[in-house]
Amino acid sequence: MTNQPSVSSQVSAAETTAASTKEASGKGTDISADTPVLLLTNLGTPKTPTTKDVRRYLREFLSDQRIIEMPRFVWKPILEGIILRVRPAQSAEKYRSVWLEEGSPLLHYTTQQAKLLTDRLGIRVVPAMRYGEPALGDVLDELMAAGHRRIGILSAYPQYSATTIASVNDAVCAWMQENRDHPQIRFSRSFPNDPHYIEALVGAIEDSWSQNGRPDFEGGDRVLLSYHSIPVSMHKAGDPYHSECLATTEAVRERLGLSAQECVATFQSVFGPSEWLKPATINTVEDLAKAGTGRVDVICPGFVSDCLETLEEIDQLNRETFLEAGGSEFHYVPWGNDVDRAIDALEVQARALLSGWTE
Repeated sequence: MTNQPSVSSQVSAAETTAASTKEASGKGTDISADTPVLLLTNLGTPKTPTTKDVRRYLREFLSDQRIIEMPRFVWKPILEGIILRVRPAQSAEKYRSVWLEEGSPLLHYTTQQAKLLTDRLGIRVVPAMRYGEPALGDVLDELMAAGHRRIGILSAYPQYSATTIASVNDAVCAWMQENRDHPQIRFSRSFPNDPHYIEALVGAIEDSWSQNGRPDFEGGDRVLLSYHSIPVSMHKAGDPYHSECLATTEAVRERLGLSAQECVATFQSVFGPSEWLKPATINTVEDLAKAGTGRVDVICPGFVSDCLETLEEIDQLNRETFLEAGGSEFHYVPWGNDVDRAIDALEVQARALLSGWTE
């Protein structure tokens, strides 16, 4: 395991990559400080898979009122007195099971995506995390100090939720409230049925079928599109997340020529006693296996980079649950990370966000 790179080193790495691109292309692309810069943001990660760092990360994450909408005076004693005493050690063990030599999978793949987008766009693309490091505010400070005054915020969340994209926007606005000199900022939205995004998902599924054979749908095999769940109370309050998950599922289903029974949206990562969006992925795989389904293929459309929720929860826990309940084949289908089709989808969103700022 290696230490995570500093914000400065990541900004410098992006600058070096862009400069190399300019030299190699011979096009003389101007990537000086007065050109736009793109922040590629994702949820975040502990610095290391230790109890101490996981506790620090969870405290920041679970203190966000976009994540936990309970009154502070009710929630804080629960967080500090119960959750942060028990959960960090449990979560640290899970993180260790998926940690890479390069460090956190989420940060590693987001950094790779930023480098690939830098090559394609000819401008600086820098990773930033909503929680943990490299922190959004720190990255914005670095870019302002470097002279950048046009900054695009590309949130790597295909489906909109107040718990994700709105939280990123909140953090940027909070940073602006603390600073006198503001850059020009553009915020991205979601892209649940963008053709390039759907192509990335469908292409990954078809690649998996080329390797493992097409599922026997007539025999009961299923494709599950597993999304991170949110509390039903948020859905009822107007969060469009559920409808955008269903839009993605329908687009994938249509491209693959599958029925609603053969290709199903499910929801994972439930936390706490509240009612969450259903059906739960882990319950679904168990029920399918017990009913005689031999194979399930699971793809996670909401996760542009592999992380704890995909590598541990789906590829380990859900796999084990399905097989122990009587299933025969479980295939986790990765689609994002540094795969060309995923970078294509992100590039389309980046170019739309930067339209008018770049040629």
